[in-house]
Amino acid sequence: MENKCFECGVCCRLFLINLTEEEYKSGKYKTQFEMFGLVKDFEEAERCAANILEQKEDGSCIYLKNGRCSIHKIRPKSCRKFFCASKNKQFKDMIEKIKRAKVKKYAPAEQVGKMLYRRVFLLYFIVVIYYFC
Repeated sequence: MENKCFECGVCCRLFLINLTEEEYKSGKYKTQFEMFGLVKDFEEAERCAANILEQKEDGSCIYLKNGRCSIHKIRPKSCRKFFCASKNKQFKDMIEKIKRAKVKKYAPAEQVGKMLYRRVFLLYFIVVIYYFC
């Protein structure tokens, strides 16, 4: 049971996904700064967060469709390593976050606030990356 994905999509709404070097360079996945082009040096891409999967406006993964992962069979390694029922200590905080998200129902105003915060943060991040990269 530990390595079973329930395909509930909650983790896809809560966490940013870092691609490995191989995944990033493969071009199979849409990244959040793809519009600026591929950063050839992967270490630089990691520093600039260019290796993070694209997100929708609501902060969820770009590949989350109708509440399910549309690329589940070819999902990134970090997605394949994580399971909600995992006993692995490295995932303890993430699993707690998922449990809270499943229980807590956000008010619409809170959702708008969260979306706005993410968009402002992302815009700030883009400006900083553009300046330093």
